[in-house]
Amino acid sequence: MRFGVFVPQGWRMDLVGIDPSLHWGVMDGLARRFDEVEGWESLWVYDHFHTVPKPSGEATHEAWSLMAAFAASTTRIRLGQMCTCMAYRNPAYLAKVAATIDIISGGRVEMGIGAGWYEHEWRAYGYGFPEARDRLGALRDGVEIFRQMWTQGSATYAGTYYSVDGAICAPRPLQGTAVDGSPANGIPMWVAGGGEKVTLKIAAQYADYTNFFGDPTEFARKNEILRGHCQTVGRDDDEIVRSANFNILIGETQVEVTERAEEYIALRSRAGIAEEAARKEVDGLRKAGTCGTPDQIAETLESYRAVGLGYAITYFPEVAYDTSGVDLFERTVMRELKG
Repeated sequence: MRFGVFVPQGWRMDLVGIDPSLHWGVMDGLARRFDEVEGWESLWVYDHFHTVPKPSGEATHEAWSLMAAFAASTTRIRLGQMCTCMAYRNPAYLAKVAATIDIISGGRVEMGIGAGWYEHEWRAYGYGFPEARDRLGALRDGVEIFRQMWTQGSATYAGTYYSVDGAICAPRPLQGTAVDGSPANGIPMWVAGGGEKVTLKIAAQYADYTNFFGDPTEFARKNEILRGHCQTVGRDDDEIVRSANFNILIGETQVEVTERAEEYIALRSRAGIAEEAARKEVDGLRKAGTCGTPDQIAETLESYRAVGLGYAITYFPEVAYDTSGVDLFERTVMRELKG
């Protein structure tokens, strides 16, 4: 199994209590730490502007600014967003941004892309909030523009939601050219979302990776739907790596797991989240099998691997304040599942 990890950027109220002047040092320090641990293949941020579960005045650092900064401050680990909202930036412009960052990073960018869902920030930033069919239509147009710009160096496309006429992407991303100089696929595309009629169909056509949610039974069902879409478009579904995100609270023993859970609830309280809501979050993690001992969490991830998961993207809510949970995960769960 392959592993990626989120860096706290404030969206999930995971930098609360740290002076904003110190945020970059915390984020960069963690990025460099993960860069040094070979088991981590990729580093991730969220593409959001307002905090969750409720908008607040707490910091939420912008995803693509962080991508550029991490590209310069790390040397090995790959860099992604889970996931970029297509409508927040013109796709031709974003393709150019991603190509530049790919060059800065030495060819380490991953493009996570989705239709977007956080209505409050859509409206707050003046994007409106189109119907799902329109957001998905924009996603389809945008990924076509990405692919053309990265593989051909320019894009001409007349879509329903986005149109370009000779938009130049020079230089192309490092990942847009094969070793022999011929065109390559470009920056790897992660199409995020489990919409069965549209999103997974877009993934079947364009994705190198997918990212969707659900328990193992639901994950397996969506996996089969993706496989069917691949057959329809004439693509080998083995070309697409399946991924999912996992929120982790880990302790060496059950006593330590309980202590971790209480520390998390206290952390959420400092962020202004009601204790009852925080306890429901912990109950959800227990039910999902990602709040537990190393053996319990490894068993959970194994159950997903058995139904097609190839890549786990992990989030440790306390990591800006305490890295001991990550340390434990690395020397137990990660070591076991990576073999």
